[in-house]
Amino acid sequence: MPVSLNPRRPAPAEGTLWLTGGHVVDVVGGTIRRNVDVAVTEGTITSIGAGPPPPGSQVLDLGGRYLLPGLISVHTHLSVVYPFSATDEAENPGLTAMRALSRAQDALYAGVTTLRCVHEQHRADLLVRTAAEQGWVDAPRIVGAGRAVSTTGGHGHGSACSYADGHDGFLRAAREELAAGADLVKIFITGGIAHQGESFTGAQMTPDEMRAVVRAAEEHGSYVTAHAGSGAAIREALAAGVRGYEHAYDLDDATAKEMAARRVFLTPTLCVTRCPEWMREHDFTEWQIERAMEVGPGHLASIRRAVAAGIADPADPEAPGITMLAGTDYPPGEPIEDTVVAVREMEFLTDAGLSPAQALRAGTSDAARLVGLAGRAGAVEEGLLADLVVTDRDPLSDLSALRRIRFVMQGGRVVRSDLPAVPDTIGGNA
Repeated sequence: MPVSLNPRRPAPAEGTLWLTGGHVVDVVGGTIRRNVDVAVTEGTITSIGAGPPPPGSQVLDLGGRYLLPGLISVHTHLSVVYPFSATDEAENPGLTAMRALSRAQDALYAGVTTLRCVHEQHRADLLVRTAAEQGWVDAPRIVGAGRAVSTTGGHGHGSACSYADGHDGFLRAAREELAAGADLVKIFITGGIAHQGESFTGAQMTPDEMRAVVRAAEEHGSYVTAHAGSGAAIREALAAGVRGYEHAYDLDDATAKEMAARRVFLTPTLCVTRCPEWMREHDFTEWQIERAMEVGPGHLASIRRAVAAGIADPADPEAPGITMLAGTDYPPGEPIEDTVVAVREMEFLTDAGLSPAQALRAGTSDAARLVGLAGRAGAVEEGLLADLVVTDRDPLSDLSALRRIRFVMQGGRVVRSDLPAVPDTIGGNA
């Protein structure tokens, strides 16, 4: 295989690489295909079968381990600083981009092969995306919102957002982010739990402002996702056409049922109300930690109500249901409790009532539908991108198997391998 002098930016394999002796996790069907060989050619999965690979093939023996799609985290802030009060809105954009790139590479190394960013200072997500697409850096595949759009003095105040007021102001701000290359638009329809004196129960945007952002997104064939705390503002956003919701700290049954009826996407980010030690290690104030823990039980109960309202079945697009997704708010490759934040969030989803199979879909195939990669990534299937990870144990039986990811491949490039070394080739041409 070609040699790279930079271990964080490996060269792709030439020809076909066979991943042999493993079990393929079907995240869509919730089943395991045992003892199959998977061929990867030019970044794509080209064959899944019982082998054996032809003589002279490049092989990697999985040794009875489990092969599944790379993880997709759909609520990410790569440029964030802690504490939030340390944010410098006049920071040099180059420094912002470097910080974002470092977080992105941490995520990729941990097994997160695709990220959706939902606000970055100086549109750092779009900068990293361009650098990766042009081959200058190694990073996850990035779907980015550029800068989120906040009302003046709203939840995004002081976070280097785009600020707007009124229908025309929000229409202009949303169009500016989309024109800059954003894949979606992020807004704040309520307050949150990060700042003293704010509440997540009242709306911070008018229905007219919400409709303006939805209009701008639809002009570009895109969609809007909303930082959303509680039911009343979410119902207004549903009526305005907002498709995605983040956090949902306090959902009532009626709102959850309406969300299911409209088949929206919900990213709970349970990490933000369940990780006091991580917050303390990252310089959150004691007030913020206390507030997060105070909101935590209600947040979990809220997401359980969303699960009870019904989980969307991608095979039945007419049936009501919420598509539950894995997103962290915190940088997803950060260490936490003997794992990384992206995996811990998926474990928290099982606490909210998802089965291990549903939580796995939330961070793979269902997330791929949200970020526009349905039919291209999010599963181990022939013809899809070779974004792959390997675990020792079956994650469908026990999601904690994701705590020990042994191998990461993105687009056919081996990003990381902790597997035992094996010969590069087999058969007569070795």
